[in-house]
Amino acid sequence: MKAVEVILCEHVPSLGNIGEIVRVAPGYARNYLIPRGLALPATGKNIRELEHRKMLLAKKREEFRKQMLSVAEKLNNVTLTMVRKVAEGDKLYGSVSATDILEALEEQGFTGLAKKNILLDQPIKKVGEFKITIKVESDIKAQITVLVVPEGAETPTGDTTPVEETEE
Repeated sequence: MKAVEVILCEHVPSLGNIGEIVRVAPGYARNYLIPRGLALPATGKNIRELEHRKMLLAKKREEFRKQMLSVAEKLNNVTLTMVRKVAEGDKLYGSVSATDILEALEEQGFTGLAKKNILLDQPIKKVGEFKITIKVESDIKAQITVLVVPEGAETPTGDTTPVEETEE
């Protein structure tokens, strides 16, 4: 039995990725891959169409990458100030989690990020300045600064968050 060449339209485990030309048994191609839309016969027309699609996809990928690099550059300049209640020894009563950081980033207009994109090993449980890595895209990362300050302390921007107001 002679093998036939097909162009994969989807990723097929243990066979190949989208756009690859692979050799398979004729029955496998005819009865499984082609009817399910997983592959196309490797004819001259389909190969030319594949090359055209690859070119368009490459342009789209490059545009997307430029956008993600721009987002990463903006994120590198971000400093988040988190005001928390503090116990003795600069330990927080709660913690600053990836969810808190995500919400603060969304308030500043950074949408489209997910909690899993914030690479935080464990929640922050003390006062201080922390560098947190944000995964913008699979190979693009940014670093933000998170300042955790106690309630009532002066923040770096000069603002104060009063715990209680007193009249003098």
